This record gives sequence, structure tokens and C-alpha cells, in this order.
Amino acid sequence: MEAKLKQEAASLVQALIGFATLALVMTGVGGTIYKMISPGGWVTQAFGHDFSGGTAALGSLAIIASLAWFSRGWSSPGHRNRHASLFVYAFAAAGLLYLARFWWIGTF
Repeated sequence: MEAKLKQEAASLVQALIGFATLALVMTGVGGTIYKMISPGGWVTQAFGHDFSGGTAALGSLAIIASLAWFSRGWSSPGHRNRHASLFVYAFAAAGLLYLARFWWIGTF
């Protein structure tokens, strides 16, 4: 009975860690997209303030859509990149930084 309880507790902890990782990755991806296409974001800073916000947003969305289309070929296990976990944890770290900044400063 005790072994079953330990197994259930370990499963629960693993599920909570997975959920936290998922939430951080989603926050990291969403925050990165926001930082990219916001009016004072990275695209506007790269091309200057005379570059219209609508054009920057459309260009950013086109880049994101092309990356999504390109990444669909990696969905099969044979084509998985060996660095995929690096990207997951990098976006999780970015999500943690975005949440910390939002908590301390109140803005992204």
C-alpha cells in the first residue's frame, strides 16, 4: 500500500512539474510574440519608428507563420531535432523572466 502511495505522489509531482513547464513555455512564447509585434517592440526598434506599426505587425506575423510552417516537418519522431528540449527550456526561462518582470514592474 505504501509503494502505491509513493508511486501516486511521484506521478502527481511529475504532472505538476509538466503543467508548470507548459505554462512557462506558453508564457515565454506569448511574451516573445508580444515583444516582437508590440508598437515599441523589437521589429519597430530594428526598422525605426518611421516603419508603420501595421506593417511591422504583419511582417512579424508572416515570420511567425513561416516558422510554424517550417517546423511542421519536425513533428515525426524521426525528424525531431536533438536540441528541441533546449528550445522548450529556453522559452520556459523566457516565460519565467516575463512573469518576474510583470510581477516586479507591472508590465512586460
